[in-house]
Amino acid sequence: MGEPWVNHPSWEIVGEASEAADRDIADLLLHADADTLKETRNSQIATFVLSMVMLEAVSRIGVEATGFAGHSLGEYSALTAEGTLELNDAVSLVVERGNAMQAAADEQSGTMSAILGLDDDKVESACVRVSGDVWVANYNAPGQVVIAGDPDAIAEASAIAKELGAKRAMPLPVGGAFHTPFMAPARDRLSKALDQIEFRAPGNVVYANVDASG
Repeated sequence: MGEPWVNHPSWEIVGEASEAADRDIADLLLHADADTLKETRNSQIATFVLSMVMLEAVSRIGVEATGFAGHSLGEYSALTAEGTLELNDAVSLVVERGNAMQAAADEQSGTMSAILGLDDDKVESACVRVSGDVWVANYNAPGQVVIAGDPDAIAEASAIAKELGAKRAMPLPVGGAFHTPFMAPARDRLSKALDQIEFRAPGNVVYANVDASG
C-alpha cells in the first residue's frame, strides 16, 4: 500500500504519525496483507496517513488548495490539510474512530456493496423489498450507489437490484456496514474523543459531509 512512497521525502510523515498513534504504521503500510488492511482499525489509519504523505508531496512542489473536502474518513484528511486539525490530533482521532468502528463491526457483522448503473430510487426500492437489515449508505454519483448491512440482506438486495436493471452489484472489501445504524455503538465513543480535541477556525473553505456547505 505504501511501497511507492517509501523513498519519497514525504515518507517522514509516517514516522510522525507512528509516534502519535503509538504503533508502527510503516509496517502496516508496507507489510500488511489484504485481510489485515480490511480491518477498519487498520484501514482507517493506513488510509489517513497515506493521504497525508501525498498531501505533503503535493505541497513540496508548490501546489496550494483554496478549498478542502473529503468523504467520511476523508473529512479528517480535509480538516488536517486545511490546518483545522493538528496532525497529531487527527491521528489520535482516526485511531479512536477506527477502534470504535471496529468494535461496532465485531458486535454486528456487516458489509457493503456498490450498485452500478441503477437509479437511486430503484436501489432504495431494492433495499426496502428485503426483510433483513440493508440500507443505502452512500450516493456516490449518478448510477453508483453503495448499500450496506447484513451480508445475507446485501446479497438479496443486490439480486433484486440486478432484476431492476443494475449493470453490476460489486461487493466491497470492507470490514463492516459503515454509514448505517450498525455503527451506532461507535457514536458515543467517538463523540467523547472529539470533545477532547481543539479545532481551529478554518482559514479556507472546508465543505462538510452533512450538507456540502462551506
